[in-house]
Amino acid sequence: MGAVQQFYLARGYTLNLLKKIDEDAWDRQPEGFSNTIRWNVGHVYNLAEYILSLALESYEVQHHEWASFFKAGTSPSDWVEIPPAEAELFAAMKDQGKLISELTDEQLGQALDTPIEIGKFITLHTVEDTLNFLSWHEGIHAGLIDGLARVNR
Repeated sequence: MGAVQQFYLARGYTLNLLKKIDEDAWDRQPEGFSNTIRWNVGHVYNLAEYILSLALESYEVQHHEWASFFKAGTSPSDWVEIPPAEAELFAAMKDQGKLISELTDEQLGQALDTPIEIGKFITLHTVEDTLNFLSWHEGIHAGLIDGLARVNR
């Protein structure tokens, strides 16, 4: 399975999962969870925007204003402004997935001008590496979203 197909599979799973979640569950933070469904969705979107903007010179980040809500280390309990609505996040995730699905083999094979280091053990060298990382990252958060949805029923 290619990197674009893998990402498409992960994003499709996330979007289908979100369709089944009641709107009032998006902001509940049960004991034992460090964030909410809304935060996890926004975080997946925001990190993909950031990583892709580093990997692809032509990639234009959408919704810069959302980074303050969803970057690593943030929490809904710290929000002083109103975060994006469920419909906005869902539409942005869908649009982002469409853009990513249009990446060509040439783009995927492109070496990054500056490799992206994730922690101490992961270095992304190509656009394909970034897409593989984003698919893994999305899968982790999709699992958290699913767990939050189950606890919040």
